Amino acid sequence: MASTPKIDIEAQETFLVTLVAPENGTYTVSPELPADGKVVAGTELTVTATPSEGYSLDVVYYTFKGGMWGTTSIENFTPTMKIVVDKDMSVGATFVENNLVENLNVTHDVVYAKPGVKPLKYDVFAPKGAKDLPAVVIIHGGGWSSNNEDVMRGLARELTKGNQYVVFSMDYRWVNNLDGDATPNYMHNLIEDVFGGIAHIQEHAKEYGADPTKIAVTGDSAGGHLSAAAALLSPMIGDGGFGTSEGVFEYMPTYMPKGKSVDEVKKEIVDAVQVAAPSYGPFNASDFKQFIQQTDQGYLDAVSPSEHVPNVADRAIPHFIVRGTEDPIIPDAMIQGYVNLLKEKGQTVEYLQVEGAGHAFFDWKPDAQTRATFAKYGVPYAAEMKSFFDSVFY
Repeated sequence: MASTPKIDIEAQETFLVTLVAPENGTYTVSPELPADGKVVAGTELTVTATPSEGYSLDVVYYTFKGGMWGTTSIENFTPTMKIVVDKDMSVGATFVENNLVENLNVTHDVVYAKPGVKPLKYDVFAPKGAKDLPAVVIIHGGGWSSNNEDVMRGLARELTKGNQYVVFSMDYRWVNNLDGDATPNYMHNLIEDVFGGIAHIQEHAKEYGADPTKIAVTGDSAGGHLSAAAALLSPMIGDGGFGTSEGVFEYMPTYMPKGKSVDEVKKEIVDAVQVAAPSYGPFNASDFKQFIQQTDQGYLDAVSPSEHVPNVADRAIPHFIVRGTEDPIIPDAMIQGYVNLLKEKGQTVEYLQVEGAGHAFFDWKPDAQTRATFAKYGVPYAAEMKSFFDSVFY
């Protein structure tokens, strides 16, 4: 009689799964993990999160080593997440106070264009009952080559406090071939994505209670550059091509509303974007040439907001800018040069140095350190930013 073969557990590939202790809620994992945390490769885990009273779910997530910043987190905004174990990982859930989200209608992943492999999308944070509120468009950072709109959700929630703004947090293509596109994406393509996203937001703004003619733009790090570009380079929107003809650099938005000419879209964006808050970012291509394949000076100038600051008499774009005093990536001189250019043109600018802060303090990620940094620096300076926006719109 043949004996039943036994599975040799020792011979199976396993990965270490670490459970992160939750705060302000609980979560369960099914099937239950072994005592040593070593889980057989290919096992599907079901994680279910439950907030404590007075709190709401932020995300269920898992984090693994790799990516531009050393670790990468995959997040899920519903209470149940299924995870296939194929690497060492940590698993957890984060929760936020109800008062941050209870008066919001949050819409995730509105796709505005798909010029390549990656669908381009934005999230909407709209106060319940919103009607004709000014819009804030947030453009995330990450070296033009990582992150997505989710990393800005903490800032989005802060800017909706008081129910005075509808916030749209958008993503865009990554430079070169990082999205998996066969053809490289260049810096001007990312700026075209930003204009396409804004055009789509304007087209659909009223569905979320926003006024498409009143827009503030903000972003951090690479998003600082892109938000300044959104504010200052919009007069360059056109269909003449970008560097294909000598001396002609015109941005064609990645999304174009049906029935509208490029000149109409340009005018609507130029008129609507009335204030900018580009945080701790570079504003001249000379400061981020390593991300740009082109070497032509005309191209470099065309993607540099600092080369296109208008006289206030022609177009007023008040600026609110912050930078951490301990920022190792963006030095004070890089910001101060842009501030000086704005002042020379008569533009209103408020530049605040955040004592003790490093880089990316407006980011929100599930790890405890990033969230603590946001609480310490992001929350109070988001309030300062909102106050600056109020001075323009209210």
